[in-house]
Parts: sequence; C-alpha cells; structure tokens
Amino acid sequence: MNLNRKNIRKIRGLMLFAAIVILALMKIDLLWEGVLFVLSILRPFILGGMIAFVINIPMRFFERKLFDEERLGKSKVKGLLKCKRGMSLVLAFLVVSLVITLVILTVIPQLAATVRELANKIPVFWTNVMGQLEVVLSKNPELLKQIEGMKMPEIDWKKMIETIIGFLGNGMGNMLTSTVTVASSIISNTVNFFIALVFSVYILLQKEKLGNQFARVLKAYVSPKIYLGTMKIFGLLSRNFSNFITGQCTEAVILGLMFVIAMTVFGFDYAVMVGVLIAFTALIPIVGAFIGCFVGAFLMLVDDPIKALWFLVLFIVLQQIEGNLIYPHVVGNSVGLPSIWVLAAVTIGGSLMGVLGMLIFIPLLSTVYMLLKEDVNKRNGAMES
Repeated sequence: MNLNRKNIRKIRGLMLFAAIVILALMKIDLLWEGVLFVLSILRPFILGGMIAFVINIPMRFFERKLFDEERLGKSKVKGLLKCKRGMSLVLAFLVVSLVITLVILTVIPQLAATVRELANKIPVFWTNVMGQLEVVLSKNPELLKQIEGMKMPEIDWKKMIETIIGFLGNGMGNMLTSTVTVASSIISNTVNFFIALVFSVYILLQKEKLGNQFARVLKAYVSPKIYLGTMKIFGLLSRNFSNFITGQCTEAVILGLMFVIAMTVFGFDYAVMVGVLIAFTALIPIVGAFIGCFVGAFLMLVDDPIKALWFLVLFIVLQQIEGNLIYPHVVGNSVGLPSIWVLAAVTIGGSLMGVLGMLIFIPLLSTVYMLLKEDVNKRNGAMES
C-alpha cells in the first residue's frame, strides 16, 4: 500500500514537472523576458560577486603570507590579527587599482601623442597625394580628357536642401533624445558600479560567515548526498576559477615581457607601451593580444610602414610561441586541463558567448573534466574488481 502511494506521488511529481516544462516552452518569450528583468535588477549584486571573487585572490594571498602567525611572532599577532581582514582587503584593492592605473598612464599618453602626430601628418600626406595625382594627369592627357568627358549626374538642389532641412529637424530631436539616453545610462552604470563595489566589500569582510550560512541552508533543505555533491562541485568551481585567473594573469605578464624584450632587442619604438597594452589585453584568452597588436602596428605605421610590417611578423612569431606552448601549459596546468581541451573551451565559449564565454568556459570545462575523470576511474575500478 505504501509502495503504491509512493509510486502515485512520483507520478504526480513527474506530471507536474512535465506540465511546468510544457508551459515554459509555450511561453518561452515571456519566460526569457522575466529572466532578463530579474537579471537587470540583480546586475549590481552579480557584478559585486564577480569583483569580490577577483579581489579575494590577492586578498587571500596577503592574509596567508603577510599575516601568518608563525611569521609575525606571538607578541605582534594579537594586534595585527584584529585588523588582518581590513588591511588585506585594502592592500588587494590597492594592488588591482595600481595595475589598472599603470596601464592607463602608460598607454593613454602615448596614444594621445600619436593621434596628435597623425593629425599633423594627414594634411601633408593629402597634399603629397594631390601633387602626385596632378603629375600623373599631366603625363596622361588622355586620362584627363576621359575624366572631363564623364557625364556628371544632375543635382536637384531644391530636393537636396529640403532633405537636409528635414534631416536637421529630425536629427536635433534624435540627438537630444540620444544625449539624454546616454547620460542616464552613464549615471545608471556608475550607480550600479558603486553599489557592486560596496556589495563586494561586504562579501569579502564576511566571506566565511556567508559561506557557512549558505552551507547550512543547503544542508537543511536537501539530502546529504545532494549536499555533499553540491559542495564538492562549488569547491571545484571556486578552485578552478581562482587558478584560471592566476594562470591567465601569469601568462599575460609573460607575453608582455616577451614583447618588451623582443621589441627592445630589435629596435622597435613604443616597446614598453605596446608590451603593457598586449599584457593587459591578453587577459582575454587567445585572441586578446591581437587588440594590442592592432594598436602597436597602427602607432608604427604613422612613422614607418616597413617597421610596422616587421612588427606584425614579430607578433605572429611570438603569438605562435605563446598560443601553442606557453598558454596551454600555463593556463591548462593551473586548472588541470589538457592543452587540447583548453583550445576547445576557448573556441566553444567564444562561439556561444563571445569574450565572456572564453573566460568562463575554461574553468567550467575543467570542472566537468575532473568530475568525469573521477567518475570514469571509479566505474572502471568497480568493473575491474
């Protein structure tokens, strides 16, 4: 009798689940709009969690290395341990802020100077082009006759003026609307960023307490097996994401140093600036360094197109070394993922979600790889025994 009741309950649960799935598929557009609405509300808190996760990596380093009881000695520990968390948090934010400031102060002035130089060279370049064109036309009078003999289309000036007036009338309204929209978007994003920053500080100051609360709530509402499995997965995800960020930063520094040294040895200009820019953009897996390559080649193109061409050759060589040797081993070893699966994760993640997918899929695939490897080994061991 009890068995029949259990079966009836299972059937009811399956029917309810099937009905919910069918309803969700029928109203998938409304469901998606609801998901986007909820995400828009939670955006500053999601961003705050992401900031907290990144800042926690250097913060944890400072807590373990600078405020270790054995290193400090018993006499100094009591006073320092009281402010251990706050000092580690401040130091972590300072390190991240200094890195970003260093990149900005290194790259932006050089770019501004190059843009000013380009603005001065463009009129000279245009004058030279027109002079060369006049020389070509003077040596080829037949070409000049063909150009003069070309029938120019008649221009309806009245219609053109009416079109311009209409465009200006509509354009002023659209411009005003766009200005208000952009201004409100900037204000909204700024407010959301500061909310996220404050939220990340609260998370970091109480990370152990929040972790214990999450574990207790999960343990209270699910079975022990699901609880242990969930905590295991979250532990693997946390470790893999932390190792991935550390490995990605290490790889970016290595690539930046490679460019600084190689460009200095071969006598390229802007060695430090290009190296810093490439190191910063290389935080985007595999393809990020191409952004720095484009900017570096553009800067050199203004002065010497041949040197810009040689810079592209140098970039291709270093990129091949980095992409095939350094990146898979540094990042792959940090997350415990073979090199071929690192490339697969970057390709799949980039195709599905762009840059964000490249950053997320490597640690995600690493977690799946570890769980699958453990399960396969367990099943093979059971079969052999």
